[in-house]
Amino acid sequence: MNYRTDLALEAHEISGGDTSGVKMDTVSKGIMKISRLHIQSKNASEKLGKPKGRYITAEGLPLTDNFRDVKEQIEALADEIKPLIPKNGTILVIGIGNTEITPDSLGPKSADSVLATRHISGEIARSAGLDKLRPVAVLSPGVLGQTGIEVGELIISLIQNIKISAVIAVDALASRSLSHLGRTIQISDSGISPGSGIGNNRLSLTKDTLGIPVIGIGMPTVVDGMTLALDLLGESSAPKDKLPDKYKEKLIVTPREIDLLTMRASKLIGMAINCAVQDHYSFEELASLVS
Repeated sequence: MNYRTDLALEAHEISGGDTSGVKMDTVSKGIMKISRLHIQSKNASEKLGKPKGRYITAEGLPLTDNFRDVKEQIEALADEIKPLIPKNGTILVIGIGNTEITPDSLGPKSADSVLATRHISGEIARSAGLDKLRPVAVLSPGVLGQTGIEVGELIISLIQNIKISAVIAVDALASRSLSHLGRTIQISDSGISPGSGIGNNRLSLTKDTLGIPVIGIGMPTVVDGMTLALDLLGESSAPKDKLPDKYKEKLIVTPREIDLLTMRASKLIGMAINCAVQDHYSFEELASLVS
């Protein structure tokens, strides 16, 4: 069966949990369950349909119903992001997506919560007590249909003109299961494919294509209609070639509370990036700067 998912954890489950070439461990951090999956071999990569690399999945309570212990969740996410980024140099945070389409607006909304600090330096920084801020550039470049420019092309141009040590790219994802919508965040050092959540893959943003580390962060906001039909009806009762035509159309399913979901998830992701990058400052100090 052809289950479509951007979550490596789901791909691993679909494969039957085969551990050959895959290393995995799970820990609990407060209300969050953290699963760290490392795809180590080419065979495992091909079987799971994911590039080799580390995939960290953080599962919490549904954001549409619960928004408590925010600091605890943000710090847990920051602890997972921090080891993936270089210790020095400018970080470029890219919010990928279209703000006019709510399920696709996670990236730009997350970027809105990230502190842009590359321009803060010298006496201004010292007098404000911000001389330990790490330089961060933030950009929400829109989508190809709005600008006529591939996100990857834009980033490559920036890398050529600005000394960037790593890219953090935030984008909406697609999951296999409705249960992961609005509660699961994936962090990966394998990069990201803009538009993958809605099946419109563009130039991949990876270390191979950009020449610097790329950390992809995303949360599922949609489920593919075909994948949902196959998952709900089951393999034995719903072979793909016998499904009604209406299930074969390009249908994307998203929660009715998607506005609330993307707003809360973007605040979590944006502040987690701040805490991971600006580790000389406390959560409270960074929160005061964002607000």
